[in-house]
Amino acid sequence: MFRLFAVFALIFGLMVPAMAQQAVDNPRAETGGAQTLDDILRRQAQQKVDDEFRRSATGDPEAAAPMTAPLGTRGGQSDPDLWRALRYDSADISTQSRGPAVKTLIQDGGMWWLKFREGPLLTYGAGLLGGTLVLLALFYLIRGRIRIDGEKTGRTITRFSGFERFGHWLLAGSFLILGVTGLISLFGRKVLIPTFGHEAFSTLAIGTKWVHNNISWAFILALGIVFVSWVIHNLPDRTDFRWLAQGGGLFGGGHPPAKKFNAGQKLIFWSTIVLGASISLSGLSLLFPFEFNIFGATFAVLNDWGVPGWFGQDALPYPLTPQEEMQYAQLWHAVVSFVLLAIILAHIYIGSVGMEGAFDAMGSGEVEEQWAREHHSLWVDEVRNAEIQQGKEA
Repeated sequence: MFRLFAVFALIFGLMVPAMAQQAVDNPRAETGGAQTLDDILRRQAQQKVDDEFRRSATGDPEAAAPMTAPLGTRGGQSDPDLWRALRYDSADISTQSRGPAVKTLIQDGGMWWLKFREGPLLTYGAGLLGGTLVLLALFYLIRGRIRIDGEKTGRTITRFSGFERFGHWLLAGSFLILGVTGLISLFGRKVLIPTFGHEAFSTLAIGTKWVHNNISWAFILALGIVFVSWVIHNLPDRTDFRWLAQGGGLFGGGHPPAKKFNAGQKLIFWSTIVLGASISLSGLSLLFPFEFNIFGATFAVLNDWGVPGWFGQDALPYPLTPQEEMQYAQLWHAVVSFVLLAIILAHIYIGSVGMEGAFDAMGSGEVEEQWAREHHSLWVDEVRNAEIQQGKEA
């Protein structure tokens, strides 16, 4: 009996180190792919977790594989295995629907998007717009309205043609409508539902969504008109450096010489074109979901160039699921729209109450000659010289 006990003790003594070493080498070897405490702690700390052990722990969905270990996989006969396969898009799904997203029944990575949309996006977006309005109000209180310094001549000079003004107002009107309807969609659940109730917001949301989607085509058209009309006048030149160095004369001391558009207006123009084009592309991606894989392809190129490493960051996620493409498109669409809306608020201020005579340029197209000479003296000289030359030729 003693000898038999000694034999069992020897076998157990040899097995324990081997099992311990196996557990160290693969802590999930006997769990069928269950996560460990370390995995849970890392996920709670929002650190990256290698989930390959769960992706591969779905067994054979074609057959009921016998369990070879405690809690091991049984393929299609195990509910956890089935849901894990659905989560990681490895299940064999048959459907009559067609499309790139129909087989992704569970998207594992959407919570970060939801939290960002409901938290930082709303907070910082509202802060940006509110802060812009406060700064403009303070500027008005400190500087006041920028008046025409010299004596008005009573003569006018054509600033913009009817076609140019049509393009400008089409762009401005469509963008403001898009901005208001977009803000309603984004802030509705947080602001409007508690105030007006679910049914009232539902009706408003349906209407604003229809308006937003259809007005977008007018915005894209107007963006093209404005670009074609004014791109030649908005190319940078050396006069812009002097204008910027003097702050555009906004704080007194006279206005620097400028051509048809000064450096400040050129910054507005290029911000509108670049950011507006970006908003349009992401908007088209949202209008036609799962048709344009903009972000996945962009992330792949940036990773190939090693751009994330320049900032000490890990590689950007790639490939993206169809749902992830839409989530990135929605966030980018909203963030860029917030930035452009803040810029346009400053543009509206200068073009209306902030500067005397500025609105006439887009109102009637005719501006007071003295205003033109103070703000765009080089352009006035070009116009007058062209008129003199035409008179000589006539």
